[in-house]
This record gives sequence, C-alpha cells and structure tokens, in this order.
Amino acid sequence: MVRPIVIIGAPSSAGAYAPGQEKAPAAFRKHGLLHALQQGGMAVRDLGDVAPFRWRPDPARPKAMNLGAVQHTAASVAEYVATAMKADETTLVLGGDCTIELGTVAGARRDGASVGLVYIDLDTDLNPPGQSDGALDWTVAAHLLDLQGTAPELTGLGPTTPLLKPTDLFFLGPNEDEVTSYEKGVITERSLQYVSLATVKKSPAKAAEHAIQWGAQFDRLLIHLDVDVLAYTHFPIAENVRRSNGLALSELAQLLAILTQAPNWRALTITEVNPDHAPDESETFQQLIAALFPSRAS
Repeated sequence: MVRPIVIIGAPSSAGAYAPGQEKAPAAFRKHGLLHALQQGGMAVRDLGDVAPFRWRPDPARPKAMNLGAVQHTAASVAEYVATAMKADETTLVLGGDCTIELGTVAGARRDGASVGLVYIDLDTDLNPPGQSDGALDWTVAAHLLDLQGTAPELTGLGPTTPLLKPTDLFFLGPNEDEVTSYEKGVITERSLQYVSLATVKKSPAKAAEHAIQWGAQFDRLLIHLDVDVLAYTHFPIAENVRRSNGLALSELAQLLAILTQAPNWRALTITEVNPDHAPDESETFQQLIAALFPSRAS
C-alpha cells in the first residue's frame, strides 16, 4: 500500500548551536521537493509550517537554551503528526534542528500505537542538559528515554513518559570516536542497539536491512535523519561543519531507499540542514532531494 505523504515544515533552530536550519523547509520547497514527489506518482499534501523560531543566545538558561521555543515547536509538530497518523498518511517533517523529532515521536504515539525509531546520526544525542553544552539538539535521545537530568517540558510531550523505551531506539551511523564517555555508559547500561558508522559504510544495504528486521516488531517505524551524518567536506549542507568522517551522499541514498520500503514506515524527519552552507543552494538541494527519495525524484 502506498500511503499519501503529508509534509510538515518545522522552521526552527531553537535547539541548535546557531541560526540557519530554520531556512531549510522553505529551501526544500523552493528547489523542487513537492514536484519531485508528485512526478514520482505520490499523492502529496503540504500542511505548511509550524511557527518559526530563529536561534538566539539564552543566557538565562545556558544549559538548555531556548527551552520554551523547543517545547512549543515540538508540541506543534506532534499535533500535525498525530492527525496524519490518524488519517493513515506517511509524514515527512522538514526541520529544523534535531529537537523536532520529539514532536514526531509524541504525535506518532498519541493513539497508543507501538513506535520504533531508527536514528541516523553521527552522534547518539544521549547527553542530558547537564552533560551537554547548552544546545538541546545534542540531547534528543536523552529526552526520548527520559534520562536523569532531562527537562520535563520535553520528556512529557507524549502520552507516556518516557516517549520511548530503550528497546524502541536503534542508532544507525554513529561515529564511535565522537560518542562521549557518558553516552557510551548509557548505551551499555540500557543495552541500546546501534550499527556504527564504520559498519554502515562497509554495507549500507545490510545495515538498512538489519534496521528493518529490528523495526518489524512495531506498528510504526519512524526514521530520524540528521544530515550531519554526511561527510561535510564532500557534501556541505549540514549544520555541523566537523571535518570528521561521515557517509557519502550515495551511501545515505542506499540506506533510505531500503528503509523507506519497510511496510510499517510511517515518518521521516529531516534535521540539521543549513542552506547557508551549500556552495550552490539550488544544485545542492536538487542532489539532496534525489538522494532522500531516490525512487521518486525526477
């Protein structure tokens, strides 16, 4: 069954390190995302954007900057996602920073369905605010799991707390050299499942198939994509400009081409795209759209 795709824009960089990601939903639309999906025969409904927010310093709360804006954006996304799930539509959430995933998960779980989340990222984002540097997009998985020290404004977005159990989360692509010692402790203590970046690069297809097999137990399979997983110097589009290793765009395309064929796939949330980092915005977005939807883009 091919479900209609609902597009939701979340133009917020509230949880980020700096502004830029709030421009991504408009850039995706400007450079042909809807046309590519429609040309591929997909039924598409664009619901527009939740309220925008541009990153700003927050000296009053240095360990959880812009918390109120992060909570408001995620809650708004959750409303849209819950409506789409009730209508049996597939949801494409265009971010925005990583914290919008809290809204996608909360919305997908509202009716009591079981949810599994494949988290594609160079980082595991398992740091609660006290262990982080103030940017809440580095704390998303910690909030999903309701780790000690997380903000109740974010852990309480869904029908239950925690939003996910450890067995509901599968990391795909973390760079083990950049996972913090605190995060490594959480991974061990909670027996969290992951396939490292090095293993994904050996065979993106096998990694995706592994994730699909894991996700078959859930009513709904969600995919979180932080484009920081891409090697920045080969494809500069992400918020984070680290010169570390990452996936090639073709490797990411292989992953998503398989993951989005899962019969229970219901949402893709795209985060950390910064249009200001693209050498040529139009060309870069056209390439990115074709990679994200390889069987559908023209």
